[in-house]
Amino acid sequence: MVKRRIKSIFNYIKKADILLWLLLAAISVYSLLLLRSVDSATGSGYFKTQVFAIGLGVAGAIVISLLDYVELSNFWYLLAGFSVFLMIYTALFGEQVQGSGGVDARAWITIGGRTFQSSELVKIAFILTFAKHLDTLRKRDLINHPLHVVLLGGHALVPILLCQMQGDTGAGVVFFAMFLVMSLAAGVQLRYFAILGIMVLIALPLLWKFVMSDYQKLRFVALFNLDDPTVQMEDGYQQYQGRISIGSGKLTGQGLFQGSRVASNSVPFQQSDYIFSVAGEELGFLGCSLILLLLFLFMAKVLHVAYSSRDDLGRFICFGYFGIIALQSVSNIGMCLALLPAMGVTLPFFSAGGSSAACMYFGFGLVQSVYMRRKESDGLRLKRKEPLRFLYKQI
Repeated sequence: MVKRRIKSIFNYIKKADILLWLLLAAISVYSLLLLRSVDSATGSGYFKTQVFAIGLGVAGAIVISLLDYVELSNFWYLLAGFSVFLMIYTALFGEQVQGSGGVDARAWITIGGRTFQSSELVKIAFILTFAKHLDTLRKRDLINHPLHVVLLGGHALVPILLCQMQGDTGAGVVFFAMFLVMSLAAGVQLRYFAILGIMVLIALPLLWKFVMSDYQKLRFVALFNLDDPTVQMEDGYQQYQGRISIGSGKLTGQGLFQGSRVASNSVPFQQSDYIFSVAGEELGFLGCSLILLLLFLFMAKVLHVAYSSRDDLGRFICFGYFGIIALQSVSNIGMCLALLPAMGVTLPFFSAGGSSAACMYFGFGLVQSVYMRRKESDGLRLKRKEPLRFLYKQI
């Protein structure tokens, strides 16, 4: 029995993309070091929560990687139905968070005494459902048919509107980025994106006047007035404090576990939205550069898996996962550097947040599933009435 399990482990290692696993391990260790520093300074418990989330995420990633992504995508209708139900349930009965400046979101539900952000899991489900949609159109040579391009937009609009219904604009922007990246990867003609860009420009005044909340408008305005002492103490407080912390680290930082501003909790939400400021203060420019390098290498490897995929479906899945990491990385770091407005978007893998961390690992499992089957000409075909039996055999 023991030999059999050891053999299974070695077989998995032979099939999996070990370099991608090693990159993820390095990112995870770095994240835990930063959160441990925050815990030591403030007496919080983010480190333990992150360890639990990473453990759950790794287990989920291994299970998902053992399954054929083609078979998982065949259950797109279940994934889509569950996603819509989960998002609507959260918007109606979820935990409400109200903050300063008019922040009012209902994007979390409580499971086992812990809060869970439903949109994080729906992002992973969207990768599969939208990839399946694109793959079906490609096979039927309808990817650039005007009606079907509109339907693709409608597919993406559902989670975006549900995020807006929850008051979570940041998550909606991530879904929009996934839609753009995956559609481009599928070969949707650029003229449709040009039309979309024109429509967005026309809609901007209406969005500003009728859709955006007052606190969101103030965040945009504050971005261009951070030198104003009044803005520094009010609407631009987070970004101003974050920028100071990053600058205070200079080249090498004050030292891990030695950040004075980390200890005083000068930057609100430094464990999540502003974890980059912790790296900047304690490890300096070199620590921030290491974050950028690790994320860049990770994203580059995901794209490599995409181009080695056995089929279009696998390629679209990898591009969807790449879209999440790229958009959230740019948005979060840009926010911390006061180059972009604050949107409440976390830094992938680094920010504290059990649901965000675990679901990012689940998405990683999909990428591994694509890699492990890159040399197969045809995947296993699962009878739709036997999903549990198939899962048992794979595990």
